Amino acid sequence: MSTAPLFLVDALPAGDHALLDGPEGRHAATVKRLRAGEAVLLADGRGGLAHAVVTATGRDTVELAVGERATVAPPAPRVVLAQALVKGDRGELAVEMATEAGVDVILPWRAARCVARWDDGPRGEKALARWRSTVREAAKQARRPWLPVVEEPVTTEALARRVAGAAGALVLHEGAATPLAELTGELPAAGDLLLVVGPEGGVTDAEIAALTAAGARPVRLGHEVLRASTAATVALGALGVLTGRWR
Repeated sequence: MSTAPLFLVDALPAGDHALLDGPEGRHAATVKRLRAGEAVLLADGRGGLAHAVVTATGRDTVELAVGERATVAPPAPRVVLAQALVKGDRGELAVEMATEAGVDVILPWRAARCVARWDDGPRGEKALARWRSTVREAAKQARRPWLPVVEEPVTTEALARRVAGAAGALVLHEGAATPLAELTGELPAAGDLLLVVGPEGGVTDAEIAALTAAGARPVRLGHEVLRASTAATVALGALGVLTGRWR
């Protein structure tokens, strides 16, 4: 039996009835082709969740009878992914899979060896908007009541400051001596757990030095070297088990 589709709204409806319109209503009516009697979930992206049933549909709208409401506690620890900019569609693939794997915050990182370059003008804003749109759709697909936040791009200097303020920080590096799987019992149970994933060309020695000086710990996933677009997903899966977030 499939789970009910989830739609994101600015705020959960206060009453027993609601109208889903705009882009979400159009998607529900024309793409999902929902019909009367079908169940849906409404989420505000901040932990608020409501169960509803379709009562009627229009061309671009869906009318709902709203039932049980709940507030889902935020995940702990909060996993922050510093994802180096990845060229082309692989960047969007990286944040899509990371969202489905449970990430809570994404920091686009302007690492030294990034092939992709986001400027501070319209091109950079467009690229950031694509990441945010990708994350929103992936969160809906994964039925997540908490919508991950995609922040503004950060430099290595700014990333080091985030590392210093986090409860724990890990840098994926193929040359690290410690496997991620060996960190059982060493990861924080609360606060921010920051995971750093480098670009296609790898993290430079200077970047490793800056991040480790700020408190980050280099770790490796295994003997294989993964793509910059897939490494975060594998690491997030391991962190979900190691931190107990999936229990």
